[in-house]
Amino acid sequence: MYIQNYETYQEKKTHFDADFPYNTYPCCIPQDFPSVPLHWHLQMEIIYVKKGRGTVSIDLAAENVTAGDIIFIAPGQLHGIFQFENERVEYENILFDLAMLMSKNNDLCTSDFFEPLQLTYVPAKNIYTPADPAYRRIACHLDRADEICRTFPPAYQLAIKGCLFSLFYELFSDWQGSAAEPKSRRPLEKLKQILKYVEQNYQKRITIEEISSYSDYSPSHFMKYFKNAMGMSFIEYVNDYRLMTAARMLLSCDDTILAIAGEIGFDNLSHFNRCFKKKFGKTPSAYRSFHETAISDTSQVPR
Repeated sequence: MYIQNYETYQEKKTHFDADFPYNTYPCCIPQDFPSVPLHWHLQMEIIYVKKGRGTVSIDLAAENVTAGDIIFIAPGQLHGIFQFENERVEYENILFDLAMLMSKNNDLCTSDFFEPLQLTYVPAKNIYTPADPAYRRIACHLDRADEICRTFPPAYQLAIKGCLFSLFYELFSDWQGSAAEPKSRRPLEKLKQILKYVEQNYQKRITIEEISSYSDYSPSHFMKYFKNAMGMSFIEYVNDYRLMTAARMLLSCDDTILAIAGEIGFDNLSHFNRCFKKKFGKTPSAYRSFHETAISDTSQVPR
C-alpha cells in the first residue's frame, strides 16, 4: 500500500528509542515520493517546511506552503502533501504520540488540553507562517528540539518533552485567543473510513455497489457524496491512488513494471502504461530512469 510504503520510509529514517514515541526525519517531494495522498492517523504530526514550495491539504482544504511554514496536524485530521506545479519541497516530518505528554492520573493538562486534542478538538489554526505573531516562539521550540536530536545528549528525552510542553503552551494560548472556532470532525468521519477502505483494498477491483454498501449509502447517493467531497468520481480516485502507488514503487523497489502493474490492480500492462503516461507525462520506465538520474545528480551536490 502506498501509505504503508510511506510509513516504512518513516521507519527507515527514524533514529530514536523505540520506547520514546517521537520521530523526526527529512522528506523531499518529488525525490522521495511524488506525493503523500490523503490519509489520517492517531499521532500528532508537524510538517516543518525547509526549502521550496508545496501544497498541503487538511480536511479537504488545500493551501500552498513555502520555506519556513509550520503545519500542525491533529490526530485524526485528514491530510496529504503534494507537489506544487514543478517545484521541489523539502520538509522535516515530526510524528509523536500525545500520550507521551499525558498523565495516567488524568491531571488538568491531560483533561483540558491533550485529551480533547487526541479525541475531538481540531485546531483553530493549522498553518503558521513567519508573518504570524506567534511564529517565532513556536519555531524556537521546534528548532531547539532539532538541535537536541542532532547529538542525542544523555536524558535527551526529558529535553524533548520540555520542548513539546513549551510548544503546546504557545499553541493553545494562540488557538484559544483566535477568533476562529474549532471545527467539528464529524462531517469527515465517513469520508475517512472510505479512504481507509481504498487504502486497504485498492489492489483488487472495488465496485460502486461494494463501496456504497460499506458506506451505508445507495450507489447514486454515494457517487454524488464522493464527487462533492473529493472533486472527482470514486473510480477516478481509485485509479489515481493506484497510479500514485505505482510511482512510489518505481522509485523504491526493483520490481519489474509488469509486476508493479499487477500488484496495484492493473491486469493489462498496455492499459497501465497508457494511464501512467497520461498522469505523469512519461512511461513507467522513463519515469523510473528520470528520477534515478535526478537522485544521482542531487547526491553529487553538496548541501
